[in-house]
Amino acid sequence: MAASGPVAATTDAPLFSYRDDATGERTDLDPAQLGAWAARTAGLLRDGCGLRSGDRVAVLLPPHWRTAAVLLGAWSVGLTVSFRPRALAGLPVLEPGADRPYDAVFVTPARLDDWLEDVPDGTHRYLVGTAPGPLDETPPGWLDWSTEVLRHPADPPDYTAVDPADPATPDGTSFGAWRRLAAEIAGQLDLRAGDRLLVDAAEHEQPLTWLLAPLAAGATVVVHAHLDRSRLDAHLTADGATRVL
Repeated sequence: MAASGPVAATTDAPLFSYRDDATGERTDLDPAQLGAWAARTAGLLRDGCGLRSGDRVAVLLPPHWRTAAVLLGAWSVGLTVSFRPRALAGLPVLEPGADRPYDAVFVTPARLDDWLEDVPDGTHRYLVGTAPGPLDETPPGWLDWSTEVLRHPADPPDYTAVDPADPATPDGTSFGAWRRLAAEIAGQLDLRAGDRLLVDAAEHEQPLTWLLAPLAAGATVVVHAHLDRSRLDAHLTADGATRVL
């Protein structure tokens, strides 16, 4: 819906912002910065893990700037991504190949330790923290994404372009189809170029809403974790949001 009340100008707004009302974290990334993190992730997967177009990645992460980097990095080199929101923890995964190990798995420490979760096995396994900086420790068999990703350059890798007809998700939905769907969702949300969308991370886990639709519309996004809705008007004004979910 549209934001009510006065908002700041969004012309110079960062492309992707992350706010956490519980910890006070405020992270802002412009297009070059988000692109650099995505490029590093692409390098980690292609050069570090040796993955190629069509290989399978499972992502068990919340709406977050690091999740955006993981998803965009994986998709940019043609990987098939199984995104598993926290809301589906404990439910059977109904997708082709779900019973086989994935080529890479990304999960938060909290979900790895959650007895409800059935974290899939993977050849390459990464923990992704949601707090700034590296993790204090990682269990055997797991690596810290925030450390490993820095071993790779921030420039986009020179790889073959992704075919729009290739599957982006295990159900066979192609990259082109997801792009069209993202544009449709942006239209349903009435998102337009120059808009700034504030998203409640607890209510909207699917990246189609908090990542792909805003990008398709040419809008910017502010993802709020632990959003204090009693202060929503203040958040809208501070972040220059023109739309809210």
